[in-house]
Amino acid sequence: MLKKIFAVIFIASLLGSCVSKKKYLELEQNLTDTKGQLQKTTIEKEDLEAKFAVISKRVEEYNSKINSLRQETSVLKEENDKKMEVVDADGTVMSKEMRSRLNSTLSKLSPEELAGAQTLKDSLNLAIAYKLNKSIKESNLNDDSDINVNIDKTVVMITVADSLLFRTASYRVSPKAASFLQKLADVINSEPSMDVMVEGHTDSRSIHTEKIDDNWDLSVKRATSIVRILQNKYKVDPARLIPSGRSSYVPLASNDNRKNRARNRRTNIIIMPNINKFFALLADEEVVKL
Repeated sequence: MLKKIFAVIFIASLLGSCVSKKKYLELEQNLTDTKGQLQKTTIEKEDLEAKFAVISKRVEEYNSKINSLRQETSVLKEENDKKMEVVDADGTVMSKEMRSRLNSTLSKLSPEELAGAQTLKDSLNLAIAYKLNKSIKESNLNDDSDINVNIDKTVVMITVADSLLFRTASYRVSPKAASFLQKLADVINSEPSMDVMVEGHTDSRSIHTEKIDDNWDLSVKRATSIVRILQNKYKVDPARLIPSGRSSYVPLASNDNRKNRARNRRTNIIIMPNINKFFALLADEEVVKL
């Protein structure tokens, strides 16, 4: 009986020992599997990190390209604003930027003044007339009795008596003309889109001296004398100046008495728009749409 008990205990002990070893092997296998899975996960993580770095670099490159494209778009828009576009039925063209500047000038006019502007040319004329009137008023040119200023739409006619500018039968400019010429130069220099014609006129009495051939010669030399002073002393762009002589053939009155002859001896300063230069006149205006 005792032998049987020992035999049972021995067998139970042997079975218990076998179970523990089996569990150990299972745990060892689990550990191996876990290490393998961890290594695999680590490799996958590193692979994902590498892919993320590539994607991040591409995103950065795309963002850089987008910013560059935005800058190019801004430049192109600015250039496009300066491109010419048809703005009138007759095919007249001007840039969007210049159109805005024109609108800015027109915004200073009253509704009554604007009512008559049906075309682009009408609008240009209104803008030019506004600028000319403003410059003439600020110059006080019309304060002298020997000077008459007449503004007809876009053309300013300044008529100056002979007695203010020249000595009798001479084309040398009188010193007392300096104040007038300074004011005139200020107006001309403030309006870069204007051309200026200086037009000499005489009365009908003939003249011939050592230096003057005839009335034609005197009228041209007087105009040229004024032009030279405007250029050399007052820095007016000579490309804008046009000297001309009319002799005695465009009188204001008949030459039958001293008073009328004095009226006919005159110099006309004609300030007129040059459309090719007109937009320079608007360049200093604040851009405000109507």
